[in-house]
Amino acid sequence: MIYTFAVYALPILLAITLHEAAHAYAAKYFGDLTAYQQGRMSLNPIRHIDPFGTILIPVVLFFVGSPFIFGYAKPVPVDFGRLRKPKRDMAWVALAGPAANLLMAFLWLVLSVILHRVHIEGEYLLRVAGAGVTTNLVLFAFNLFPLPPLDGGRIVVSLLPYRLAYSFSQIERYGFFIVLVLAYFRVIHFWMVPVMLGANTLLQLLVSPLNLLLR
Repeated sequence: MIYTFAVYALPILLAITLHEAAHAYAAKYFGDLTAYQQGRMSLNPIRHIDPFGTILIPVVLFFVGSPFIFGYAKPVPVDFGRLRKPKRDMAWVALAGPAANLLMAFLWLVLSVILHRVHIEGEYLLRVAGAGVTTNLVLFAFNLFPLPPLDGGRIVVSLLPYRLAYSFSQIERYGFFIVLVLAYFRVIHFWMVPVMLGANTLLQLLVSPLNLLLR
């Protein structure tokens, strides 16, 4: 258990921190300085840790034997009214987090390929790199689940007509409880598995030239 924690600690911390920082950077780019003014446009993990989402949920999922360990950080404050085009830009701000996770998964995969190909000794580093890929793919798929307040839900709100968008956004106050129930009964896995497989296939294609180069 301690070894597993040591393997996953750094990848999870980086995945959650950079996910939230990406939201903050995107919000600033599209005109909202709220997160920047509150010091959330930071790579300091302490600024993003949420006791419930960053610590409790992953620990509970680990002990109940969930095939997916995921969590979330303290949400970055975004004043959508300050965005230059609020309805459109909401989608870009929401997409920034999962995009950061997909990029990190790619970088961890590149590191994994290099470690394998140059025959560097050290099982621990290989496991950390593998954990980095898995962790970021899990967060990528989980956060794209189309239910607010998750990023996928905000993207759906952005794409819907105004009246439907308002009605759908009202789910947000119950969103995390719904997600926890879906996770407990493993319903959310029917979403996460194909999304993760699709993303992993894309990453394997992108890294294939490096595999050929180092062969």
